[in-house]
Amino acid sequence: MVELETFEHDSISKIGGKYWFHEISEEAFPGQAFSLEVGEILHHTQSEFQDILIFRSISFGNVLVLNGIIQCTERDEFAYQELITHLPVMAHKNPKRALVIGGGDCGVVRELVKHDIVKEVTMVEIDSMVIELSVKYLPNMAKYHNHSKVNIVIQDGFKYLSDLANKNEEDKYDVIITDSSDPEGPAEEFFQVNYFKLLSNSLKKDGIVIMQSSENIWLNLNYVEDLKQKAEKVFPNVEYSQCYMPSYTSGQLGLLIATHDTTNDLKKPSRTVENEDELFRYYSGKIHESSFVLPTWADKQINGRK
Repeated sequence: MVELETFEHDSISKIGGKYWFHEISEEAFPGQAFSLEVGEILHHTQSEFQDILIFRSISFGNVLVLNGIIQCTERDEFAYQELITHLPVMAHKNPKRALVIGGGDCGVVRELVKHDIVKEVTMVEIDSMVIELSVKYLPNMAKYHNHSKVNIVIQDGFKYLSDLANKNEEDKYDVIITDSSDPEGPAEEFFQVNYFKLLSNSLKKDGIVIMQSSENIWLNLNYVEDLKQKAEKVFPNVEYSQCYMPSYTSGQLGLLIATHDTTNDLKKPSRTVENEDELFRYYSGKIHESSFVLPTWADKQINGRK
């Protein structure tokens, strides 16, 4: 057991007799921070790739932190996991093969398994320690890591996608979900034009990709606009969606979804499921459509709406 009184970490401090985790990034969100009261330190380690901290918060349950940035909390993780998964799966008419790049907490895998139409799920995660710790401390998220239709590959996502480029059409994917860390350090490559090209070469002709945009309209609208423009250099059909997430700085997170199929209206589900209210806590057909509705000022800049 880790003694909170003697534990030292740059993101944790004692204020008024209580211990607080502070998420601070002068690069991503200068002038503000997000804080959670810490009840217990569950695990801390430095893996080959990153600093990993897991703590039990007073109000958000167990929290996974990578390099000082919250990745998920037990209280609200389902919102992000569901939207980033079900937007592309439900926008695709027949999504049989799905690929997850990153996503070591296995939350996206859990959501993909819910769809009977999805027959094969591959998750490519570079840091096996994130998976191991998620199984132990985030069991509701990682409960399907060993599911029969799930294949976990411990490898660099860029290497995996590069190898796919020369494969046959049947070896490529209907849906690719990039569940990466924020664009700092090595993860910055996930937010460049070359990465969109890798995604494009790994997709089937009518395939759909989705990725978290790191920023949202309140934190850095110019960055979101720039990222969408990068995607549009590769994909002719690109849309921006947003998810409500109280544990992410400013309470929202953006998602970028794209396809080469210009006939596919990504803002609307292509299919329906009968037991929607039993399968999902956040996602629904109405949420699918409404997540693309932006405030006027943001819509004008990102989508060029008049």
